[in-house]
Amino acid sequence: MYYSKSFEKSKYFTKNFSPDIFLGYNVGMPFLEAVPNVSEGKNPAVLRALEDLLRAAPRVRFLGADANAAANRTVFTLAGEPGAVADSLFDFIALSCRLIDMRTQHGTHPRLGAADVCPLVPLESISLAECARLARRLGRRVGTELGVPVYLYEAAAKTPQRKNLAFIRKGEYEGLREKLRTLPPDFGPAQWTETAAKSGACVIGARNILIAFNINLNTQDPAPAKIIAAKIRESSGGLKGVKAIGWYMENFARAQVSCNITDFRAAPLHAVYEACQQEAAALGLKATGCELVGLAPLEALLAAGRHYAPRETREDALISAAVRGLHLTEVKPFDPREQILEYKAGFRKSVF
Repeated sequence: MYYSKSFEKSKYFTKNFSPDIFLGYNVGMPFLEAVPNVSEGKNPAVLRALEDLLRAAPRVRFLGADANAAANRTVFTLAGEPGAVADSLFDFIALSCRLIDMRTQHGTHPRLGAADVCPLVPLESISLAECARLARRLGRRVGTELGVPVYLYEAAAKTPQRKNLAFIRKGEYEGLREKLRTLPPDFGPAQWTETAAKSGACVIGARNILIAFNINLNTQDPAPAKIIAAKIRESSGGLKGVKAIGWYMENFARAQVSCNITDFRAAPLHAVYEACQQEAAALGLKATGCELVGLAPLEALLAAGRHYAPRETREDALISAAVRGLHLTEVKPFDPREQILEYKAGFRKSVF
C-alpha cells in the first residue's frame, strides 16, 4: 500500500491505520468531516429518513447520529471527499427543511432553523481555508436553490462578528423575522417568506475539530448551571477555547453545563470537568459526570486518561481511565468504537 508523505506525517497515520475500512479511498486524497445539527430529536421517522439519506450517499461514510429528545436536536456526522460531502449536505439540508417545521418546533437547545448548523471540518489533505470556500459554495446553493436564508460562520464568515455562532443565533428562530431585516443573510431571501417561516435559517461554515461536552450537576435547577457556564467560558475570562451555556435536560433529570470545546489542547476534557467541579462546589453542588455528544478525537481521550492514570501507557487502559475519571457513562452509554473519531472513521483500528 502506498501512503503519501503528507499522510505519513499526519496524526492519523499509525501502524494500526486500515484504509480498507475507510471508503476505499486512495490514501492522501483530501477528505473532510461534516457535522450537521438538525432541530429534531424526538421523531424517529424523521431521523431515520435523514440517516438513510446519508448512508446511501456515494463516496461518503455515515459516522453516526446522536439524538437528544429534551434538546430536540440531533447531531449527525459524516466524512468523505469534499465534493461528495457538499452534495450530500445539500440533499440533507433540503430533506431537513422539508420534514421539520420550525413553526411548531420547541426544545432546550438554541436554534435558528431546521438544518440549524452545518460545519465542515478538515481532516486530511485539505485546509481550513479550502473548507471555508466549499462552505460558501454550499451556502450559495442552499440559498439560491432552496430559498432558505443562509448565514456563514467561523472560517467561512465574511465579517469578524459573524464568525461567532452565538451572535448569529441570538434571538433564535422566534427572532428570525426581525433578524432578516437587521442582519441580512449571506445567501437566500432577506424577507420573511413561507419557506423561511417553515425552515428557519441555516448556518454553514468551516471550523477545526470541536468537542461537544456536557457536565452533569446534582440538581434540576438550571440557574447554577448558567452561573457555572458564565464562569468557565472564554468570553467571560474563563478557559480558552470553551463556549458554554447552562440548561436543564429533562431526559436526564438534571441540569448540565453544555460546552463546545473549540481547542481541546488548550482546554482538555479533564480541565473543563474539574473547573466545573470547582465552581459547583462553590455553590454547594457537585459536578457528577460528563456526556460526550457525537465524536471526539482519540488524542483528547488519551490526554484525559494520562491525567487520571499517569502510569498507564496502553491505549485501551488510558481510554478506560478517561471514561472512569470523566464518568462518561453516567447519563448514557459510552462506546469508544462509536464515539472516538479515528476508530469510527477507520483512521485507526479500535483496540476495543
